[in-house]
Amino acid sequence: MKVRSIFSLITSLAILGAASCFLEGVAKAETQTAESGNVRAEVSLGRRSGLCSQNPRLRLVRKGQTVFNEDIPKKEVGYCWLLDIQVRDLDKDNEPEIILDVFSGGAHCCTSSLIYRYDARTQKYTAIAHRWGNGERYSIEDINRDGYVEFVFRDDRFAYKFASYGGSYYPLQIWQYSQGKMTNVTHRYPQAVKNHAAQLWQKYITTKPQSEVGRAILAAYLADKYSLGEGEDGWRRVQEVYKESDRSQFFTQLRKFLGETGYIR
Repeated sequence: MKVRSIFSLITSLAILGAASCFLEGVAKAETQTAESGNVRAEVSLGRRSGLCSQNPRLRLVRKGQTVFNEDIPKKEVGYCWLLDIQVRDLDKDNEPEIILDVFSGGAHCCTSSLIYRYDARTQKYTAIAHRWGNGERYSIEDINRDGYVEFVFRDDRFAYKFASYGGSYYPLQIWQYSQGKMTNVTHRYPQAVKNHAAQLWQKYITTKPQSEVGRAILAAYLADKYSLGEGEDGWRRVQEVYKESDRSQFFTQLRKFLGETGYIR
């Protein structure tokens, strides 16, 4: 009798534990919202499985009417969880876009943005996906204060290329969104690029880093110089300061990479 009582107690505790886990999962099912003007965005995250939320869904409301209610395309952006949701006018057309910043999970990679825009002709929302890559997130700035905002980030293709992730450095990259398209507009902001290149150069000159980190800094610096249309001057300076035994191999690799990534045209 005592054994049966103990067994019943254990069974009851197991049921209560299972119920507790279920309720905890339900409690974690949450909704995040953002709005601007007459547009409201709601993301229902669903319950988590491990670190990742399941079946995330986006609902868009205009003037009190639901005009979009669909699952977030997880496979297209490698979705694991939502980082942020914003509703703001990105291209100064008096129509706010919806920006979902998502993360794929993992040590560094990857962050992406899903940007939804409203088409007044079809009265529907369409989206594009823009992948940012590893690490930190972009910032949105109005660099020249003209009312049009820019996405300020870095060229993530330089991650791991000349050093480990922790030792990698990156050239500046600036993007602008307009009418459903993201365009690289880095060349339009020479002063921002010049300031970034100067910071990289100062970092190299003052710290005299070991060869791996040094290569990464100089690669990013030279890419910035090409963005400024000053590639020849950049090469001259890099070749003057980098005297390591692998300089010939490094310069060959760097020139090839800058060509592959479009800096050398």
